[in-house]
Amino acid sequence: MADAEQWLLGLELFGMRFGLDRMRRLLTVLGAPQERFASVHVVGSNGKSSTTRLLAGVLSAEGLRAGAHLSPHLVSFTERIRVEDADATPEELAAVLHRARRATEKVDRTLQPGDRVTQFEAVTAAALDELARREVEVAVVEAGLGGRYDATNVLDSRVTVLTTVGLEHTRWLGPTIRDVAREKLAVLRPGTHLVVGADLHPEALEEARAAAQRSGAALTVAPREPEEPGAEPIHLAALGAFQRRNLATALAAARAFLGRPPRAAAVREAAGRTLVPGRFEIAEGGAVAGATVPGEVAEGPTVILDGAHNPAGTTALAESLRAFLTSRGAHRVTLVISVLDDKDAAAMLQDLLPFCAGVVATRASNPRVLPVATLASLTAQLGGPPAHVEPDPHTALQRAKHLAGPGGTVLATGSLYLLADLKRPPGAPTGATL
Repeated sequence: MADAEQWLLGLELFGMRFGLDRMRRLLTVLGAPQERFASVHVVGSNGKSSTTRLLAGVLSAEGLRAGAHLSPHLVSFTERIRVEDADATPEELAAVLHRARRATEKVDRTLQPGDRVTQFEAVTAAALDELARREVEVAVVEAGLGGRYDATNVLDSRVTVLTTVGLEHTRWLGPTIRDVAREKLAVLRPGTHLVVGADLHPEALEEARAAAQRSGAALTVAPREPEEPGAEPIHLAALGAFQRRNLATALAAARAFLGRPPRAAAVREAAGRTLVPGRFEIAEGGAVAGATVPGEVAEGPTVILDGAHNPAGTTALAESLRAFLTSRGAHRVTLVISVLDDKDAAAMLQDLLPFCAGVVATRASNPRVLPVATLASLTAQLGGPPAHVEPDPHTALQRAKHLAGPGGTVLATGSLYLLADLKRPPGAPTGATL
C-alpha cells in the first residue's frame, strides 16, 4: 500500500484545480462507478463527517448495504472509504488506488499541457470505484470544498444534505454567507430532496428555499433534536452535544431517502455504535472511545481531541466542553492549538479562552498554518493566559499534559491536521494536506 499512497500524495503538488471535466473523464475510464448505486450527497461547513457516518449507519441498520466516502482522513486514506461501518483494508485501498492510477495516467494524456488530475479527484474516483466494486446499494458521500466544482459533484443524488454554512474558503467560494451557500447548494439535482440542518444561518436558509424552488426539490428543515423513537432517550456513542443535532439531520435525511421514518431499532443501533474520530474524542486511560491510540495521546491526564477548525466549530465545541467539565466537577483545560491561516483564529480563541488555565501554541504539519508566535500574540491580546510556544505538536501535547497535571484536562483543537499529527507516532511521515 505504501507505493500507492506515495503516488497519491505526489499528486498533491498539482494543487486544487476547479472544474469537473477531469473527474468525469476519470470516472468514464473507470466504467462510471457512480451510476451503480444510489447516493446521498452531504455538503456544508461543519458536521459533514459526523452526519455522513450517522446516516450511513442508519441506512445500514435498515438493512441496506450502505457505504460512505469521507474527507479528510486523520491517519490513513483507508478512513475515506467505508462499507458496512468498516474502513477499507490496506489491501483494498492499494488495489483501488492501482486502478485509479492507471485511469489517471490515461486521462492525463488527454489533457492540455500543465493540466493534471488532482489528488482529491483521484481519491474521490477511487472511493466511488471501490464502493461500486463492493456492491453497495447506497453511498453517503461527503463533499470536500464547496460543492459546485467539488469532485463529488458528479453524483445524481436522490437526497442532498446541507449541514451548516459559515464563512470558509472565501477565496474560492465567495465573501458572504449567501455566496458560500450558493456554491454548496449547486449540487442539488432537479426533482430530488434537500435536507438542511436546524442551525443553518438565516441567509443560507433563504438560499436553500430558493434553490429548492428552482429545482422543484422537496425541502426539509431538520429539528435541533432527534425525534425519540420510543420512551427512552437515544444513546449516542459519539460524544459532544452537537452530535445530537447531527443525528437529527441524519435522521431527516434517512427519512427523505427511505420515504418513511427509519425504524426505532435502526436508529438506536446506529446511534449506539457510530463513532466519529476527532470529534470530541476522549483519550483517557489508554483508550479513545474503545480504540487504543498512540501513547503520546493516551498517557497522563484526560485529553480531548476535537477537529473544530472554524468559529462555528469552536462555538459548538465550547457548548460540549462546558457540559463535560461540569460533569467532571472541573472548570478549566489546558489548550493545545494550531489553526490554518485562512481561519478566524481570534474568534476561535474567544470561544475557548474562557475555559483555559493554560495555552500551548503549536504548528500542525501543514504549510497553511498560522505561525505559533501569531497564535501566542492573539492569545495575549484577547486576555488569555500567557501562551507557551512549542512548534512540534507532540512536544506541545507533552507540555500541556505537564501543565494540566494528572487530574487535569487537555484540549487539542483548531485543525484536523493537528489531530492527525498527534495520532501519528512522532517522526512518522505526514499525510495529505488537501
